[in-house]
Amino acid sequence: MSVTTPKGFAAAGVAAGIKASGNTDLAVVLNRGPRQAAAGVFTRNRVQAAPVKWSRQAVEDGELAAVVLNSGGANACTGAEGFSDSARMAAETAAALQVPTDNVAVCSTGLIGIRLPMAAVASGIAAACGALSAEGGADAARAIMTTDTVPKQAGIGRDGWSIGGMAKGAGMLAPGLATMLVVITTDADVPATELDTALREACRLSFDRADSDGCMSTNDTVIVMASGASGETPGTEEFTAALTGVCQDLARQLIADAEGASHEIAIEVTGAASEEDAEVVGREIARSNLFKCAVFGNDPNWGRVLSAIGVTDAEFDPDRIDVAFNGVQVCIGGQIGQDRALVDLTGRSVHVLVNLNAGDQGATILTNDLTYDYVKENAEYSS
Repeated sequence: MSVTTPKGFAAAGVAAGIKASGNTDLAVVLNRGPRQAAAGVFTRNRVQAAPVKWSRQAVEDGELAAVVLNSGGANACTGAEGFSDSARMAAETAAALQVPTDNVAVCSTGLIGIRLPMAAVASGIAAACGALSAEGGADAARAIMTTDTVPKQAGIGRDGWSIGGMAKGAGMLAPGLATMLVVITTDADVPATELDTALREACRLSFDRADSDGCMSTNDTVIVMASGASGETPGTEEFTAALTGVCQDLARQLIADAEGASHEIAIEVTGAASEEDAEVVGREIARSNLFKCAVFGNDPNWGRVLSAIGVTDAEFDPDRIDVAFNGVQVCIGGQIGQDRALVDLTGRSVHVLVNLNAGDQGATILTNDLTYDYVKENAEYSS
């Protein structure tokens, strides 16, 4: 599935000449309506790229007709000229599509601190707008890749309506989004206010819990657009759950492609006093370089898990913590458990289960994947 799977959307990806490699590097996604509802979530980094500043303004009224995206240059830390370049990208796209300029969002990804080659960008926009089609989703997903090794797409179909999405990102993946660009489309008839609420919840349970290297980007953008072309209006809970599923699928694909990664670790925290405590614990474990090094070396060093938990302000009793690696209970009640030699960490997938309140299963708060982190030579990731 792709961003053009839902009805009412067209997309294209072209080689504009931004990348020296000659690979595709510019994409456009168009919402043909009848509804043009939209919502966006952006990086929490205080240093924000020009396209982020532009797109925040563009989506503020809850409407977008299109998104134009480029790889090969982040247009970040480029000053007033960079903002003008983002505005020009929106204007060129709007003129080609005959839509209002302030209804076009802009996304850029690549190196920070360089101006975009605007002549190439402008010609690429013209080419992409001329090539828009309902089959162009895959081309658009390839055009936004930077150090990604594979394009990332996901989707879900429901009774009469669907959601499709694409993402890019392979490094600087940390809570607070990541160095990611994500465009999600749906043909469900959902107003902008509900889109915004659903997107924020979906990001909270997916991209905000993905971590590859603890670094937060300047360009992170997640945009969702609703065309209403299906004529179906799903319930709020149903739509939010479906959107969350698509975002979690894309988040896992980002982690699987993280630069230098050798393992994908899912950290599951139960027995916490609150979801906040569970998230704090999961994130601290994922951020521990000692823990990452251990997993990279195929060592189920549960002591490093406990030491990470111990520096948090979460509520727990050190003598009631259980830790399991891939189903082997290596720590029971804060002490030695099963033989760690029974744990096999040679595969790519690793599951770490932490119970902060062993013996009181009723206290389980969180069972979904928490934080991803990545393994570069001697580092790695967790979910």
